[in-house]
Amino acid sequence: MESRRMALIAVLGVILYLIYTAWITDYPPPAEAVAAAAPSAIPADPNAVPVPVAPAAEGVATAAIAGEVDATPAAVSQTIHVKTDLIDAEFATAGAELRRVELKDYALDKKNPDIKLPLLNDRDGVVFMLQSGLAAIEKALPGNGAVYATPQTAYTLPDGVDTLDVPFEYTDAAGYTLKKAFRFKRGSYQIELVQTVVNKTGSVLTVSPYARWLRNPKSAEKSQKFIVTFLGMGVYEQKPNKTDYRFKKIALDDLDDKAYESKQTGGWLTMIQHYFIAAIIPPADEALVMSGKPAGNGNYLGQYLGASKAVADGAEASYTTGLYIGPKIQGKLDDVAKGLALTEDYGILTVIAKPLFVAMSFFHGIVGNWGWSIILLTLLVKLIFYPLTAAQYKSMAKMKKFTPRIAELKERFADDREKLSRAMMDLYKKEGFNPLAGCWPILVQMPVFFSLYWVLIESVELRQAPFMLWLQDLSAADPFYIMPVLYGASMWLQQRMSGQLSTMDPMQARIMNIMPIAFTGMFLFFPAGLVVYWFVSNVIGIAQQMIITKRIEAASNAPRDLKKA
Repeated sequence: MESRRMALIAVLGVILYLIYTAWITDYPPPAEAVAAAAPSAIPADPNAVPVPVAPAAEGVATAAIAGEVDATPAAVSQTIHVKTDLIDAEFATAGAELRRVELKDYALDKKNPDIKLPLLNDRDGVVFMLQSGLAAIEKALPGNGAVYATPQTAYTLPDGVDTLDVPFEYTDAAGYTLKKAFRFKRGSYQIELVQTVVNKTGSVLTVSPYARWLRNPKSAEKSQKFIVTFLGMGVYEQKPNKTDYRFKKIALDDLDDKAYESKQTGGWLTMIQHYFIAAIIPPADEALVMSGKPAGNGNYLGQYLGASKAVADGAEASYTTGLYIGPKIQGKLDDVAKGLALTEDYGILTVIAKPLFVAMSFFHGIVGNWGWSIILLTLLVKLIFYPLTAAQYKSMAKMKKFTPRIAELKERFADDREKLSRAMMDLYKKEGFNPLAGCWPILVQMPVFFSLYWVLIESVELRQAPFMLWLQDLSAADPFYIMPVLYGASMWLQQRMSGQLSTMDPMQARIMNIMPIAFTGMFLFFPAGLVVYWFVSNVIGIAQQMIITKRIEAASNAPRDLKKA
């Protein structure tokens, strides 16, 4: 009785979790209007140049963000194209904004492999771009409305060359020059941004660099049912004790309720979009301010404002900021910036999910196919849990053996459930088997189930990964629903082989009969790789059940055979 109750609770828990994930995907929390009283450091108007109002004690100027995005006529602002071995990028000369970055190694979807994913994007209703510049205390420097000059309209990384520099320059009548240089690297998604001010104004300028992501909650990628992914801001913020850092995720709509700000030394700020990130990485020893807030028109800002430098008349100063715009490649991000690998976020199940991914990567290195890697992982998991599985099937076999006696007890104590429970417990104790043993393998494997779910939907290595035949994307649902049906059939067969349905009361039996249908329906929308895992697990379980059951039957028949002899 307790065994069946635990199994039903476990199944109900899975169902409720899946319903919840589907619900929050289809019906996200509504964004509430932002109150007029915003934090003084981040006033209401978001998109103009951050103006340092006073040097902070740490040497950081506080950002006062005001004004709307400067509108620049299309005839004035030009589009500058940049091509490297990994990305195709587009700049606007207005503000030298990085407005589009296509990732050459990542198709937008499986059906159109030649259409590459635009991570940064400024079309089709998507807003996701990089704005950058310099802000001075003494003088309002121009922002994204200033049209920069650049020697070429197109730049390409030549063969045999490791870096490509894309320069922009703006000279103002007031006597200062602003320069931006973006350095792209071969084989890397890292970009180095160097901003320079040449001061010929006749007086000192106290200047701070800034860089920020401007985006809305849309992306070019289509979302899937039952696939809940995070799109929002991530920060590597300094803890209150100032000696350590922590990774913090902030959903975009959370910024509607409360703007974010952190004054600290070092760290980084990123926008996270499922498998991909766009990170701003200041120097590790720089005092800075990181902030995030709504930007109007459904847009949001994630901004870094760096330390001020006093630039004398006739002098110049440069400010370097790192950028990373690309996939969350496992094992590579901490080489870009300390702590950046924390964006490979599997939640509370990271301690299980990480080893699962490591094991799958090991198998992938041998077989070269993520589908077969999942099957080998399934074999490994079944091997680890074999002692529990053996206990489960032994318990099932004994339950099946005592089915007539259990039925007799149910009939005798039909009107007294308390006496029935005591009689059944006496039977279990006398015969020496534990009815709970049948549930432990199911319960223990639940964390593996959820961990593998997150590995499949969060590991960019498995994005659009093909298996064989009709399964050409293990991270997406089976397009023909074959694997979910096979899984449901295997689950139905396991139930019949166990013989447990015959020991249940009619209501419990009806619920268990519905389970294969219910799980088949839910798995229609799950990543195909996850369904492959569970189908193969069931097939192995069926084989194990047959072998263990035959051994138990052979052992129980052995004494009678000896007596006959």
